[in-house]
Amino acid sequence: MKGNPEERAVALGQYVVETGATVRSAAQQFGISKSTVHKDLTQRLKRQNRALYNGVRRVLQQNKEERHLRGGAATRQKYHPEAKRTLSHVK
Repeated sequence: MKGNPEERAVALGQYVVETGATVRSAAQQFGISKSTVHKDLTQRLKRQNRALYNGVRRVLQQNKEERHLRGGAATRQKYHPEAKRTLSHVK
């Protein structure tokens, strides 16, 4: 979804709030760069829809607090694929 940046920012914000998606997964879903997602969510959305921005900010903060757990789980899966540990305990 390229096109109008303001519309894209609102669509990204709704997606992140509904799914709890990370910046990286939202970028992949929308086919845009992580930098564009971050700019849309932190700058454009703040001007467009303050309530949605506040919801997105909470999700991004939670993702930031959990990133060390995600990295640990990814490393475990890489070196010990038989240990099928997931991030279900994180959410």
